Amino acid sequence: MSAFAAAIAGRYGIECDLQISGDGEAMVYHDDVLGRLTEGAGRLDAMTAAELKRVEFKGTADRMITLGELCDFVAGRAALLIELKNPRTSDRRLAARAAEVLSGYAGSAAVMSFEPRQVADLRRVAPRLPRGMAVRSHTWRDASAAPKRALAALASALASRPQFLAYAVRDLPALLPTVTHNLLAMPLLAWTVRSEDERQRAARYADQMIFEGFRP
Repeated sequence: MSAFAAAIAGRYGIECDLQISGDGEAMVYHDDVLGRLTEGAGRLDAMTAAELKRVEFKGTADRMITLGELCDFVAGRAALLIELKNPRTSDRRLAARAAEVLSGYAGSAAVMSFEPRQVADLRRVAPRLPRGMAVRSHTWRDASAAPKRALAALASALASRPQFLAYAVRDLPALLPTVTHNLLAMPLLAWTVRSEDERQRAARYADQMIFEGFRP
């Protein structure tokens, strides 16, 4: 929560991640297990939202919050870019829960995922909610040597009909973002920018950046 407060005070947008709890709540957290950023251990999808909200973060007095609590706190004061994470491909609850919460949110928000099925689920349950595809750029590094594989990956990425693309800044420029940006007029985000050199690269090739570790 303190990071979100700092983003609002700095007039920045907010990028965050969602995991599903065992009882179907959308929790604001990056990893699918506890321990790296928090005290304790265990999978998030094996714990209830109430249990997760009691978990202590390392180095701060903050606690984990739900997407609904994040929306209540931000209240339209900053744009939200929300990444859906879900380690179990058979679990389809996260997109539905995120869409349900955001359907009642009056502020600016968009959702993205590395998983095409998550983006497709969002399109199905919340067609008016802005949705994007985050792409693991290693698929495209050898595109010239394996064009069929690259085209198959492009087809998979676009089948869910994303409205924007998020791509690794270190690999820009690249084939996929060039095609979608220049030919399909699809907005392009660059992640994760951590230095002035990467900031300049993002400004040259992308429409916006996802950054950490410094204040632009």
